[in-house]
Amino acid sequence: METPGGAAEFALGSTYLNTASCGVLPRRAVAALDALVAELAAGRPGGAGDYSTVIAVRDSFAGLMGVDAARVAVGSSLATAVGLVAQSLPPGAEVLFPEGEYTSVVTPFTARGDLRPRAVPLEGLADAVRPGTALVAFSAVQSADGRIADLAAVREAAAAHGARTLADTSQSAGWLPLRASDFDYTVTVAYKFLLCLRGVSFLTVTEEAQRTLRPLFPGTFASADGELYGPARQLAPTARRFDESPAYPSFHAAVPSLELLTETGVEAVHRHTTGLARRFREGLAERGYAPVPGESAIVSVPGAADRVPDLAARGIVTAARADGLRVSFHLYNTPGHVDRILAALE
Repeated sequence: METPGGAAEFALGSTYLNTASCGVLPRRAVAALDALVAELAAGRPGGAGDYSTVIAVRDSFAGLMGVDAARVAVGSSLATAVGLVAQSLPPGAEVLFPEGEYTSVVTPFTARGDLRPRAVPLEGLADAVRPGTALVAFSAVQSADGRIADLAAVREAAAAHGARTLADTSQSAGWLPLRASDFDYTVTVAYKFLLCLRGVSFLTVTEEAQRTLRPLFPGTFASADGELYGPARQLAPTARRFDESPAYPSFHAAVPSLELLTETGVEAVHRHTTGLARRFREGLAERGYAPVPGESAIVSVPGAADRVPDLAARGIVTAARADGLRVSFHLYNTPGHVDRILAALE
């Protein structure tokens, strides 16, 4: 199996199988960041700020997610983006989400204290949408064990009952073909499968949802004309009015990372990662393990979290989540990595 993007794009020093926690920076992103840091040390004109990188990153993400860039707001964290949506809901609104959902997807709604949160098993999420459900908030791919939500069923159920949808694509954007336009909101941190540094996040908002979403922290970057002093005369007419102030070094490094994913193509990454995950699941079954089934690039082995330290001692980087051993594959992984972890789990 040939690795998309080419092994030369990365400088892995271990059997790294933990992209679901943090992705590996491509060489080209490291080079861009090194050059920026050297310029800053020498007194770069304008400091670290270069808004052209923000524009490029917004456009690249929009292309990867099949949505117009006018629907994309940039920020720095998942909870901030989800919180913006949470604060737009009226008191008493019902928010439906899966049991065991990632904390940052849930807490902005539960912390308000005046909403009606309701949790159901992931497999029954679509069936649980009912009249009066205002929003269905869920991860497209579960962080704990890699299960993929039935995206079409949830979308159709929400539409049938007049509910909006918020999909966290942090564990799926970059390897799972998705269309952000299928949901009212998507939220994504880029330091996982999008191969960026922390400090880059995205919020996509449909034009209809933009009319009810309040810009809670508008600053210079949210204004229509980029005024530096005094109140902004007008906010941007696009989703940019929801922008946070960008962390420029992180966006600078994100430009080449997203370019690499665009060149490779999400479909190619999907074929590669799911192929490796399938090889891993089959090898686990042959060795008496019972991994969580599915076609995800993230594989969980329930009850095997205690193997993580031993694997780390052998130079195999994984994660322990919800009592399971979690292994995640990306375009820099190879069949050799799969065979190595399987041998270690004998």
